[in-house]
Amino acid sequence: MFPTILFFVFAAVLLCAALGVILARNPVHAVLLLVLCFFTSAVIWLLLDAEFLAIVLVLVYVGAVMVLFLFVVMMLDVNIEEMRKGLAGYWPLALAVAGFVVFAILNVIVVKHLGGLTITAAAPSPVGYSNTRVLGTALFTRYAYPAQLAAVILLVASVAAIVLTLRQRTGGKLQNIARQVAVRAKDRVRIVKMASEKRP
Repeated sequence: MFPTILFFVFAAVLLCAALGVILARNPVHAVLLLVLCFFTSAVIWLLLDAEFLAIVLVLVYVGAVMVLFLFVVMMLDVNIEEMRKGLAGYWPLALAVAGFVVFAILNVIVVKHLGGLTITAAAPSPVGYSNTRVLGTALFTRYAYPAQLAAVILLVASVAAIVLTLRQRTGGKLQNIARQVAVRAKDRVRIVKMASEKRP
């Protein structure tokens, strides 16, 4: 019963934070509310015994992606008033899409619970169960080739992004790695032997 109460509490916090992301006037506040959304989602995953996914969500999204978003939003000089003027005409479309999404969600809930609404908690995990072990076993056995294919695609995308953004600047010093590795100490350092002198 207590995990169910916790689920509803964090789900309510998640919904309020998600609404805050959409309705916040300040983009920095919107990013911070999105961080709160990720934290509450991670707690809900912990309640469902998916501890690995929860930790990955906090480390990857909150620790890396959202910090990058926050720095970008804080460094960019965004004119909020001009953006609001441009988005004011899209309110009818936004309300229509939101209404359709709410209708679809309520339709799924009603169809699923035609026989009556029952709240069931997740089944307890067996003793010694490890979500990380199950994910690792599935990833490196059944899905080994798709995981390697995804890694190759990400590597190619990273190299392509570097190549596309590479610019040759005039007047800059280019490094020659082969020459740097082949350097010998006697070619660069000259040791001078001289008699010591006494300061008068």
